Amino acid sequence: MQAVMETIFDLVYLTLVITVGIRMIRKSRGEKQYAMFGAMAVILGAGDAFHLLPRAYALCTEGLEHDTAALGIGKFVTSITMTLFYVLFYFVWRTRYHVREKKALTACVGALAAARIALCLFPQNAWTSADAPLSWGIYRNIPFVLMGLLIVVLYFKKARETDDRAFRFMWLAVTLSFGFYIPVVLFADTIPVIGMLMIPKTCAYVWAVLMGYYDMKRTV
Repeated sequence: MQAVMETIFDLVYLTLVITVGIRMIRKSRGEKQYAMFGAMAVILGAGDAFHLLPRAYALCTEGLEHDTAALGIGKFVTSITMTLFYVLFYFVWRTRYHVREKKALTACVGALAAARIALCLFPQNAWTSADAPLSWGIYRNIPFVLMGLLIVVLYFKKARETDDRAFRFMWLAVTLSFGFYIPVVLFADTIPVIGMLMIPKTCAYVWAVLMGYYDMKRTV
């Protein structure tokens, strides 16, 4: 039952975010922020597909323990694409709120993204091993969490300053996504049921994508 329900959920999620992303890119009509938001959604779905599709296959066949390498490679790809997702998220913020300066802030985002990607490339992550060390799972997520925290603060402040009702809960969607993700990183290997938190984490990302999509439909 878990295999069927999780597979259906994942396929609906991937289809939804990729479809919405493509529609945003095609219908943005020169509005840069919506084109970038659409690209974010496509990157989110395409990156997650590298992990979720092998996971669905494993669940529906021999089990997760028989596809460790494929699942690990998928997690590696997803880690990189999620980093790119947040870099684009930052540039959506700059475009939407007409931010022209703050070069130091842009450099900070770039440095955190570079650090995250570099840490993901270290062989000590043992992506294809069934005994990947928790310590490296923590190391590579430190800059990622800092990026997420920065995005939360930036969107929260600007939405309040500009009375941006369409994005007034964007900060909350990002906060929830990390709130569900961090326990999975820390405890899912020892308490497998914690892995179920990836479902509400995914729903938080869908919420963020739909906020961008419906805002585009109202304004473009």
